Amino acid sequence: MTEPTTGLVTGLVTELITMGRIGVDVYPLQSGLSLRHVETFGKYLGGSPSNIAVAAARHGRCSAVITRTGADPFGEFLHDALRGFGVDDRYVTPVAGMPTPVTFCELFPPDDFPLYFYRFPTAPDLQIHPEELDLSAIARAEIFWATVTGLCQEPSRSATLAALGAATGTVVLDLDYRPMFWSSREEAARFVRQALPHATVAVGNLEECAVAVGSHDAESAAALLLAAGVKIAIVKQGPHGVLATDGVTTVVAPPVPVEVVNGLGAGDAFGGALCHGLLSGWDLKRTVRFANAAGAIVASRLSCADAMPTSAEVEAVLELAASGTTLTAAHSASLAPASGPAPSSKPPESSRPVPVAGPPREPAFDPPKNLTGERS
Repeated sequence: MTEPTTGLVTGLVTELITMGRIGVDVYPLQSGLSLRHVETFGKYLGGSPSNIAVAAARHGRCSAVITRTGADPFGEFLHDALRGFGVDDRYVTPVAGMPTPVTFCELFPPDDFPLYFYRFPTAPDLQIHPEELDLSAIARAEIFWATVTGLCQEPSRSATLAALGAATGTVVLDLDYRPMFWSSREEAARFVRQALPHATVAVGNLEECAVAVGSHDAESAAALLLAAGVKIAIVKQGPHGVLATDGVTTVVAPPVPVEVVNGLGAGDAFGGALCHGLLSGWDLKRTVRFANAAGAIVASRLSCADAMPTSAEVEAVLELAASGTTLTAAHSASLAPASGPAPSSKPPESSRPVPVAGPPREPAFDPPKNLTGERS
């Protein structure tokens, strides 16, 4: 019998291993302004799989992330941040001569948060080689989480497919399609189809599901994902909530009313909470409602990783939503625990994002491939 994987930080069995992007999020502390007019910024751990590992840790889960950084101070900052959040960083290694990626965003609540990636033509987290993976650790993890972005370049593509093949527990594939990382939708679709047979759970928004299976209709996309071999299909529908199905039970969870500060980390909070529900053995309805509420909390806060809620915070928001009350930024801040990593909804007054009546936003332009996106 093989020994369980144990986390360096907690000494407990590693319940979740994620794999993929990491970087430094540099977010403005003024809301409603173009980056050309913003004067102050906050610095945070970023990258969706890394955020998801943090989110799961906030629910008491033992998590680790497989990724790479530059051999620079930003890379050291990311190690510090992961350890501070209780995430095992033993599988985070440096790449000499390559900078740690940074990502800027703009804040135009409630639904416009442009991302500007600085990670081209490649990034350290795309330099994960198959021979470097601890496949036995991946096999022993209860959940392995991979992303479609990890398939966009070699050697990360081969490493991701090798990891998916090695996993023996629940495998979650985040459909995570970002057009700036691919030469075409068709290329992305081809590699998603290779990955889907390995997945137990597939998660994506309508556009990501359309890339994966060719349908923008939530019910049709979910059915096609099940036909591709997944056991649970989860389709995020924005203002129409989340549809989840296992082929027997179908759940449509309505969105939680929220005053949005920054919507970029909501999907990562959803992912970490989803893993918590799966590990807890909850039914589909409870799991998706819990994950939805976790996402709403992070949408009401500035950062991603720092904003991830505890289970107690999520339960409080579920009670609030049941009463029909909108979650405000102020209420979200009041939920934050007095100890542990402090969510970024509770910075000093001087560093909170302040709505500014500044110059009007510039007209839209056609940005280079490395300067736009959706979520962290």
